Amino acid sequence: MPSLIEPGLLPAQGILFLGGEPKLGKSLLVANLALSLAAGVDRLGFQIPSARRVLICQFELPVPQFVSRLIGMRRSLGPAADEHLFVDTNSAGHLLSTPQGLNHFLAAAKAAAAEVIVLDPLYSTHDQDENDTRAMAALCQCLLRLREVTRAALIVVHHVRKSINRHEIGSAFRGSSALHAVGDSYVLATRPSPQLPTLELRFQFRYAPPPPPRMLELNPQTLWFSSVGEPIQPK
Repeated sequence: MPSLIEPGLLPAQGILFLGGEPKLGKSLLVANLALSLAAGVDRLGFQIPSARRVLICQFELPVPQFVSRLIGMRRSLGPAADEHLFVDTNSAGHLLSTPQGLNHFLAAAKAAAAEVIVLDPLYSTHDQDENDTRAMAALCQCLLRLREVTRAALIVVHHVRKSINRHEIGSAFRGSSALHAVGDSYVLATRPSPQLPTLELRFQFRYAPPPPPRMLELNPQTLWFSSVGEPIQPK
């Protein structure tokens, strides 16, 4: 079965974890991915075979500010995503780790008939201790339940441990020992130079070899990332 984002980045009904240090632009990047999926267009150097219904559950910005950001991104995309992109305007305060909160996200996904659900960031969806493997395993069961009932793929924005080495990817995420049991793809974003608006993406896949690292550059006017040159060949 083809992935929703190729090559193999987001399998159908898969779980993709996207992580990096604070203030890197992870939320901008995941909004770019959501719009690209909803429009069925390649804007980031990844292949998107067809348009998908996408529900965004984000907790970083007030809803009017987030919608304004999406409108800014839409200007360079046009109306292609309009019929397939949905924002959960009531996600704040609902915890995936509680029965009531899980029911909220299930209802929102059902109302949108979502094929992809974005959770940004994961730490705002729970009240568990991320240093407790058992607590994180319980949270991961909630993610699996959300996927199982909705039959949607999940894109989960998560943060990383404070000290990681160059070669870590999936193991760099907080609670990684529990996340490894549920994730299909892991993308780690880093900034090679603090002076440049570029990100390096590195990949780890559960069932397939990862693609080479990729460089993306942010256009501050359009708020879109774009691929910079050829993918980086690993050393």
